[in-house]
Amino acid sequence: MVYITRKETFSAAHKLSRQDWSEEKNREVFGKCSNPNWHGHNYILWVTVKGEVNSETGFVTNLSDVSLVLKTYILDKLDHRNLDMDVDFMKGKYSSTEVLAIEIWKQIEKPIHALGCALHCVKVQETEKNTVEYFGS
Repeated sequence: MVYITRKETFSAAHKLSRQDWSEEKNREVFGKCSNPNWHGHNYILWVTVKGEVNSETGFVTNLSDVSLVLKTYILDKLDHRNLDMDVDFMKGKYSSTEVLAIEIWKQIEKPIHALGCALHCVKVQETEKNTVEYFGS
């Protein structure tokens, strides 16, 4: 089994808060991430796929094809958008990095499988200090 990874970047805004909590409670739990006027990040996304090497191409899959899947299903929807308001697959969900990684997985699992390999990991870096990895359920 060979693992290969594609790295992409996107910028997006979001806000962490619960509508059923007071502004004070949201600030206590989520800190400055609960800013009523939103805040943004320059995210880094790594998608790792796995499979056997094709003897004709020497590839597990063509990373250009993986890049196209990411552009079509993820980057075109997330880049320079508000995760809470603009992104169809994030509607009604908390826009934490943990939830974002899970939802990205759900969007790309089938298209990646159609490339003849399997999705292994979605890794999302929100800040230099905070990174989430999701390996499916």
